[in-house]
Amino acid sequence: IAVPRVGGDVTSMARQEADREDLLREATALVERAELCVAGMAEPVVVGFRRDGAGSVYFGGDPVFQFNSLGELRRAFCGGRLLKAERGGMVALNRQRTATEVQLVRHELSAAETAAVLQTLAENVVHLRDALARCDYSVTGQVPPHADVVGRIRGWLESLGETTRVARVPNVK
Repeated sequence: IAVPRVGGDVTSMARQEADREDLLREATALVERAELCVAGMAEPVVVGFRRDGAGSVYFGGDPVFQFNSLGELRRAFCGGRLLKAERGGMVALNRQRTATEVQLVRHELSAAETAAVLQTLAENVVHLRDALARCDYSVTGQVPPHADVVGRIRGWLESLGETTRVARVPNVK
């Protein structure tokens, strides 16, 4: 299985791929992270946090959602598309290859397209939150090994609430 790497920007999520096992080991920007096998989900879920509290959640290789420290969606990889927040809306970045380069072509998502991404996010978050509440999961790895990363994940998922705002910018801060 190939999944996007945790990187500094959304383009690195799709440009660089790694085995799932590498995500937990190499996601050093996420100082606390855990890989979970969750009942009803086909692939493991990796959830992690940056030093400033910004969270990321990888439902296998797709979808992936990255948030800022305010819990606003800033980047995503969903339905095979790279997405980033821009002025409170979402922009898709589509790769177009030429003979000499790869270009990222912007497409502003409509309100309906953005709503569909946020619906996918909400469905996955609710499923994960409910499975954690029922203890219907297993931890297959975490960093640091003795921290209560699952407790932090539970609290963070609760803090996201029922609706997620899109950030004004795709940056962490």
